Amino acid sequence: MIHHPRPNILLILSDDQGAWAMGCAGNDEIHTPHLDSLAAGGVRLNNFFCVSPVCSPARASLMTGQIPSRHGVHDYLHGVETGPDAPDYLREQRLFTDELAENGYYMGLSGKWHLGANDRARGGFSHWFALAGGGSAYGGATMYRNGTEEIVSGYLTDAITADSVGFIERAAGQDSPFFLALNYTAPHKPWKGQHPAEFTRLYDDCAFESCPQETTHPWTPTVDGVPIGGEPDVRAALVGYFAAVSAMDAGIGQVLKKLEELGLTDDTLVIFSSDNGFNCGHHGVWGKGNGTFPQNVFDSSVKVPAIISFPGKVARGTVREELLSAYDLPATILELAGLDPTEFEQGPGNSFAELLGGNPQVSAEPRPVVVFDEYGPVRMIRSSSWKYVHRYPEGPHELYDLTADPGERCNLVQDVEQEARVARMRRDMQLWFDTYQSSDADGRKFPVVGAGQTLPVRPDPLGAFTPPNWDRMRTEEARVH
Repeated sequence: MIHHPRPNILLILSDDQGAWAMGCAGNDEIHTPHLDSLAAGGVRLNNFFCVSPVCSPARASLMTGQIPSRHGVHDYLHGVETGPDAPDYLREQRLFTDELAENGYYMGLSGKWHLGANDRARGGFSHWFALAGGGSAYGGATMYRNGTEEIVSGYLTDAITADSVGFIERAAGQDSPFFLALNYTAPHKPWKGQHPAEFTRLYDDCAFESCPQETTHPWTPTVDGVPIGGEPDVRAALVGYFAAVSAMDAGIGQVLKKLEELGLTDDTLVIFSSDNGFNCGHHGVWGKGNGTFPQNVFDSSVKVPAIISFPGKVARGTVREELLSAYDLPATILELAGLDPTEFEQGPGNSFAELLGGNPQVSAEPRPVVVFDEYGPVRMIRSSSWKYVHRYPEGPHELYDLTADPGERCNLVQDVEQEARVARMRRDMQLWFDTYQSSDADGRKFPVVGAGQTLPVRPDPLGAFTPPNWDRMRTEEARVH
């Protein structure tokens, strides 16, 4: 087996997985033995946040290290996604994978891309097995293998796993290290009747106490009376969601076993995370940020699972509590790979590689904004103790004392005792965005309502907007996205 000076990199991304949906995160109802084992052998980040609580903006930020108000992807992408007329939303934008390819990595992707032109391999990639769109049933999915359409006959999670195993087998014989983006569609909906019985049976008697079904949030849009992010049969949806996670976990176990069989475990940096969080009844919401209108940035929507393992380089069995963001990940990956992260530290992100070495005295450098999120005209600033949410142009706004109210139940934004805090956090938030956004992609200018982004954004006058007819515009989204 060929060993290289630089590590192989396996970046595993799930789709719509809340940070709460892992056994190692304290959920004793969900079965995730392989993720639990990965965490036991590495570092779990207990406060890791996506950059936007919906998939395409979050994925674009993960690849570029930039915020939506700079890279210009503000909602999930919808419309023409394959073929010669499909726009590439990140065309001419620098991705951290470009740096890896330029430094000799053998590059592969298996699963969901959903950043435009999904059928066309990103520059530098030798292998491309990508989902045609942003969502799919788990049977009969349409994939593109190096530009050629391919219909998956079996269970999609298994197909993505098998493709990834095949890529690793080929990569093991290369004279260069490999990078594989293993982008599962699980546990994205649909759920009922979609997943193998061996995984749904795990939850036959589950009480789902980790997913309390609260009173429907008043901002919840519905299609035929069902929350936009959910399904009519709530228990079946919960069973399907949990089964999707467990089936994905089993697939991850197969991929990790293949690394071990090939003698590559010690030479491979493994990172697991999700594009955005998810509510399965939490806060009375089914879905993520666009599970409500106005869009929400509850922690259950923006906090995502994160595990990093790299034997001998990353501490074992450690949990870090620092607040970190997906915009930090490109620089971190590059530094762990022995490459210069500087290019991806010119925006908001900074490498946190030093935090992973096991030294308890090392902590993250203070930042003007510790963690932020945005979703079109909705922006958030969050510290370890306080969260402020601002909705342009006129609200509603939110303020939460996360120490006294970690569940974000009591909105203090109208509390006269908090006026100074609100003013300070609002000022700091806007100064931060002014630093990192570009004027032509400023999210405040676009009427983003969570109904999909069909074309590259163009500025509209800043001002009020009317939400769309949800039943008319989001019926298709409710079916598969």
